[in-house]
Amino acid sequence: MFPILETERLLLREIIEKDADAIYQCFSNEEVMKYYGQTVFTELKQAQTMIEFFASHYKERRSVRWGIELKEAPGLIGTIGLNNLLEKYKRAEIGYELHPDYWKSGYISEALKEVLSYAFQELDLQRIGAIVFLENKASNHLLTKLGFQKEGVLRDYIYQDGLSYDTNVFSLLKKEFIK
Repeated sequence: MFPILETERLLLREIIEKDADAIYQCFSNEEVMKYYGQTVFTELKQAQTMIEFFASHYKERRSVRWGIELKEAPGLIGTIGLNNLLEKYKRAEIGYELHPDYWKSGYISEALKEVLSYAFQELDLQRIGAIVFLENKASNHLLTKLGFQKEGVLRDYIYQDGLSYDTNVFSLLKKEFIK
């Protein structure tokens, strides 16, 4: 059973085939993809392939990716998930994106708190990491605000659209989250 999470305003649920258009709307948007580490989608088929990827990685217990949906309006506005999930070693990395129509609304912060709670309490992870482009001011600020500690910089870590980018490395430990 895929874990469904709820917050005051959001439903975090499994991403299914009928979400392909909403996934395409996010991943074909240049503003969303600017700091994502992948190229912009140009075909709906890419969204369908990504949904299959999310499903297979969940089945293999390598990641969990939720669709973010407003309780008041069906349809995905973004996704959030635990990537590189290694339950044996009690760690994962967080990743998320949101369609620009919903930026600066607190939705990612709200979803992130719920996913962190799930990761630390239900999965009993001890560490959640995050890799963020140096230029992604909003994400760097959000993670710091939620208690993530900057550990350093990975030089030329992400290669996107013909360029290499440095990234910040963040982490949050279970004992820090519980406080």
